[in-house]
Parts: sequence; C-alpha cells; structure tokens
Amino acid sequence: MPESSTVTTELIAARERLFALLDRFDQAKVLVVGDLALDEFLTGQVERLSREAPVLILHHENTRQIPGGGANAVYNLAKLGAQVKVAGLVGKDPQGEALRSIFEAAGIDTGGIFMAAERPTVTKTRIAGHARQSVTQQIVRVDRTSEQLPDQELQMQLAEYVQSEIATSDAVVCSDYGDGVLMPSVISVALSHSRAVVDAQKGLERYAGATLFTPNLPEAEQAVGYAISDFQSLVKAGQDLLKLTQAQHILITRGEEGMSLFERSGEVRHLPAFNYTDVFDVTGAGDTVVATLTLSLCAGASLWEAAALGNLAASIVVRQFGTATTTATEIKEALQMLLDEAT
Repeated sequence: MPESSTVTTELIAARERLFALLDRFDQAKVLVVGDLALDEFLTGQVERLSREAPVLILHHENTRQIPGGGANAVYNLAKLGAQVKVAGLVGKDPQGEALRSIFEAAGIDTGGIFMAAERPTVTKTRIAGHARQSVTQQIVRVDRTSEQLPDQELQMQLAEYVQSEIATSDAVVCSDYGDGVLMPSVISVALSHSRAVVDAQKGLERYAGATLFTPNLPEAEQAVGYAISDFQSLVKAGQDLLKLTQAQHILITRGEEGMSLFERSGEVRHLPAFNYTDVFDVTGAGDTVVATLTLSLCAGASLWEAAALGNLAASIVVRQFGTATTTATEIKEALQMLLDEAT
C-alpha cells in the first residue's frame, strides 16, 4: 500500500484540478432512490427516579430532527451544492411531514416522495439524558419501522418516477437500508442509468452491473462470506466483489484504514484516512463519501480523484457528533490545509 506521503504528493500535483472539480459540484443533477428515514434526538436533564418503575425521569430540553438512512445521502448531496431529486416513501405521520419540510428547506425536489399510509416513516428516536454538569449520554433508542413491503401500486409509482427522471439526471444513487423501497422493479430502472452508484447494506448481487459500489468493511465481509483481516484477504475480497456485482468499480471504505479502490482492469489503489486522530462519530460518514464521490464523477473526476475528495469529506464529518454534512467550501478549506501542511 502506498504511504500517505505518496498520496499527498499526488494531491499536490492534482491541486488545481481538485479545486476545479469542487467548483462544478453545483452543476450536477442527481436522483437518489432510497430508504428514507428521520433521526430524532431527544435530550433532557435527569430529575429523579420514577415512583412507577425503576426508570429515570427526564425534564425535556430539546428535540432535534435530521435526515437519516437514505435521506442522509440526499441531504449530503444538497449541502454539497447539487441539484437533487429524491424517490422514496414516507408514512402519513408527523415524521414524514418533518422530513419533507427539511428537504424542501434545503431546495430538494420532493416530487418523487410517495406516501405509504399503511407504513410509518422510518424513524429512529434516540433519547439521551444528563445530570447537572455531566456529559449527555444515550439511554435508549426507539425505532419505528415496518416489516410490510410497499404494495405493488407504490412500487410501480416509484419505478415510473425514476424512469421519468433518468434522462435528465447526471447520476442515480441507490441508497439501500433494507426498508423496502428498492424492490426489483425500481432497481432495474435505476440501473439503466450509465452512472449508477450503489450504497447497499446487503444483497449487493441484486444491483449487478452498477457503475460503482461503496461497501464498508463489514458489508464487504458479509457479501464475500469471509473476514477481511489482512492485505491479501482485502485484495481477494475486492476481486470477488467485482465478480459478484459485475461492477466497473468497487470502493471499500475501511474507517481509520482509509479506502481501497478496485477496478475491472485489475488495478488496486489504496488511500489512507486523512484524519484518524480527531474522530468523534462516524455515523453517516458513508453517506458523505457516496455524495462526494458521485458529484466528483459528475464533474469529470477520475475514480481516484473522486475517492480522494470523498475521503477528505469524510474526515470533516467524523469530527462532529451525530449525523453530519459538509460543503464544497469546507472541503476546499480542508484540502488547502492538507496541502499547506505537506508543503
């Protein structure tokens, strides 16, 4: 694997091109087909133990709602400056209304969000508490999900919407969290785009022929069926994933170990993590990588350039608690700082 100094040297050589790519992010038109979710963070101060049961009583202080699941990929793309359309489902509930409102405030086209009245909006509510002068800690998480798949009519509506937007989109992102939006009919239409990026937790073979897959290490291990414990098993996994998915490219994100790129030509490239000392929370970092990668490719980047910018974007959001996003301006600043330190 190349030393980080080698990668930094390559970044220095590509300085002007990388900045130019970031400047073109706002020209990209991206369609995201995904399992939309809402993340709620409810916090309060612990007052006392309940008389009814041995549980804490919290005095509510605030509730924060942000896009989660596939909705986080949508939100990341919008914050990076892209023109974004989204295809997905929400329930007939306040959480669905909240998610629509967040999207609309960010300038996201919600014309492809359909209401599934029989299903709740996927919502993950994290309840956290603190005593006076103490750190806030998560106490419990409450999930609202549905085991019921969308009915055939909804699946058809989603597929028809995706089909109608293919020609005017520079890329299609499939963000699959296993909540039922990405059924075979929808996947088939999404993969008809020449630049289809897949971020799926499992069932990668269902997206055979997509342009690019971005599994993290556990997802890659699950797909190939064995542990990735060293350089040899990593390379083998990359090759096996290319065969399994028939993809043009595989990018395995490996946390503090960086990223590894695998091409159908047999070329393998590794990028070290640009930040592994100030990591506070990796939640949602994969969505940031996918969004940055996609916009970079839309702007004309090579896969290595796109991965480098995605890696840099991830190094920004992991410094923040909770699901976070970044902007093209922040990535420019981080790139400039990295280059300044290297020279």
